[in-house]
Amino acid sequence: MLRLTDSLTGDKVEFTPRDPGKASVYWCGPTVYDAPHLGHARSTLAFDILVRYLRWTGLDVTAVSNITDIDDKIIARAADEGTTEPELARRFEDVFIAEMDRLGIAHPDLRPRATEYVDQMISIISQLVDRNMAYTTDSGVYYDVDRLDGYGALAGQSPEQLREGAGARVEVDDDKADPLDFALWKAAKPGEPAWDSPWGSGRPGWHIECVAMSLDLLGDGFDIHGGGDDLVFPHHENERAECLGCGRPFARLWVHNGMVQVGTEKMSKSLGNFRTLADLLDSWDPRALRLLVLQTHYRKTMEIGEATLTTATAALERLDGFARRIAGSDLPDSAADPDAVGRFRTAMDDDLGTAAAMAVVFDAVRDANRALDAEDETSAAALAAAVFELTGVLGLRLGGATSRRGDDGTIDELVAARSTAKAAKDYAEADRIRDDLTARGIVIEDSATGTTWRRN
Repeated sequence: MLRLTDSLTGDKVEFTPRDPGKASVYWCGPTVYDAPHLGHARSTLAFDILVRYLRWTGLDVTAVSNITDIDDKIIARAADEGTTEPELARRFEDVFIAEMDRLGIAHPDLRPRATEYVDQMISIISQLVDRNMAYTTDSGVYYDVDRLDGYGALAGQSPEQLREGAGARVEVDDDKADPLDFALWKAAKPGEPAWDSPWGSGRPGWHIECVAMSLDLLGDGFDIHGGGDDLVFPHHENERAECLGCGRPFARLWVHNGMVQVGTEKMSKSLGNFRTLADLLDSWDPRALRLLVLQTHYRKTMEIGEATLTTATAALERLDGFARRIAGSDLPDSAADPDAVGRFRTAMDDDLGTAAAMAVVFDAVRDANRALDAEDETSAAALAAAVFELTGVLGLRLGGATSRRGDDGTIDELVAARSTAKAAKDYAEADRIRDDLTARGIVIEDSATGTTWRRN
């Protein structure tokens, strides 16, 4: 049974979905005012791997990741460039998705934009005002953190501690009764995008966006909410406060990934070590970055640089070399070696232990090569099948691989079998085949003219 570390309690807890057989996952997507950087890649890869694994275990997963397409930074950059906020946001949204595609990241099932949910945000703010959890001023509507017992629990600090260390992480506004109070609605300023509301023309605050989108698409008490650990405070703390302030249950489990270091320093623009994801992917195999992420536990800070990427590239070449050797062999069809699959699952079930899971994969490669050298085709075939299945679960495509578990003919057969199952109204079988294809990195697209597939 999968156990994950809950950021709210700090405990490793058993993942028990709200709805049996299903899982609902939301992670914070980008604010689209600039090109994606390495931190975006690390966080999105972490949740891509989580979703892929949940699906491989048999769960029907609904994955949601948003686009913040209205924000102070978007407004400022649009003004600097002489363009509109929607045009700028859509341009960088497209750039973000294109770079994630290069990494082989599966698209979330739903990718809502903040501007599509303003009505729902206004509704939630109205509930907070009606429940005396918020107050209005000339500059907008603010959440009163003193009205919520336990504010600061996700950050693991009391309100007093948060006030002392808040610094630049909270918005300065003389209208606020408390430095920790945060904007739910911002009064309109000349030349800025604005919507009508009961509190006058304006726009929503940042935190309310994710609350409105996640609750609308996944419902109260959805399973997992996550993002980078830099979002714990104030963003996720304030999301949690907004939902609880309405008397509604929010995420059952909070999952956060660690940050990225470049040259032993946390990556940031202020330190001058900010680097776009495109820069890296233009110079290195995108799969090397995925493998590097896999070989670091998701909650740990990870180093991305020439040395670590060189090591990951060498490990990737070992996997590719194995795939080429299997492609040139004539092994019999085989199910994946059960011992390797079992050890892989044990590793992943322990707080998504991808580093230990990859060790299982490399052990299987070593043992399969030994079996091939000994002309033990039965063992080699089972171990090879395990390698291709397990790397597929992790979204790591092996170059040159034409295994029986991944070639085009096999995929065509699976797609046809799914269509047959759907026609027979055997939806359980159709879903099982779909999940198998998803684990292999295959995207299926149904239309009025039939079903097609593509590699993700």
